[in-house]
Amino acid sequence: MSAFTLDGEGPLHGQIRRALSGAILTGRIPPGGRIPPESELMTLFGASRMTVHRALAALAAEGLVRRNRRAGTVASPEARGRAVFEIWDIGAEIRAAGHAHRFEILSRAVRQAGDDELDLPAAARLLDIATRHLSDGAPMQVEERLINLAAAPAAAEEPFAATPPGRWLLDHIPWTEAEHAIRAVAAPARVARLLGMKAGDAALVVERRTWNGSVPVTFARLWHPGDRHRLVGRFSAGG
Repeated sequence: MSAFTLDGEGPLHGQIRRALSGAILTGRIPPGGRIPPESELMTLFGASRMTVHRALAALAAEGLVRRNRRAGTVASPEARGRAVFEIWDIGAEIRAAGHAHRFEILSRAVRQAGDDELDLPAAARLLDIATRHLSDGAPMQVEERLINLAAAPAAAEEPFAATPPGRWLLDHIPWTEAEHAIRAVAAPARVARLLGMKAGDAALVVERRTWNGSVPVTFARLWHPGDRHRLVGRFSAGG
């Protein structure tokens, strides 16, 4: 039980969900392993039953746990087959490395969908928002994100003063499917300037799409300095 550590970021239900999902994805709770009952989690985290229930419901929606009235809640057998870094949080990653995380909103606008990566009708409304993340004051990521406001209407008025857009989505909007594309490219001038690089230097780019059922939720293009960032996933044979 001591392995469950809250990260202190955002709503308590989101912190509980992340603590449990981390234990599942790293194998500390094996496939089929039992999740502590709600009453035990309430005591452990100092949370209400509604808060714990909301965290477990989010894990079930993500396919990480299975809930059964008789057997209780167990880790899904398919959970380890999902990429360990499929939906990761740059802020948590920076803090886990012992550094201070800070972010700043670079731009934001609500607009209609155009030739975008979310495959939405032209009349659909999007939040187009860009964020820069820093580690001990050094630029670590530029996050260019489109949010489908039909899937996340509250995002239109959310100030993102305390929580960055990606973290906010994880805390508030369920997702059922994710897709990643990772590539190395020469950094364009505008991105290089924001990351403290020279134009043309190597950048690591992650393009991420998430859906809730058949509804697109968000598309993000995440830029990182090629010499200061790496992605690591660890897997066992057979998933």
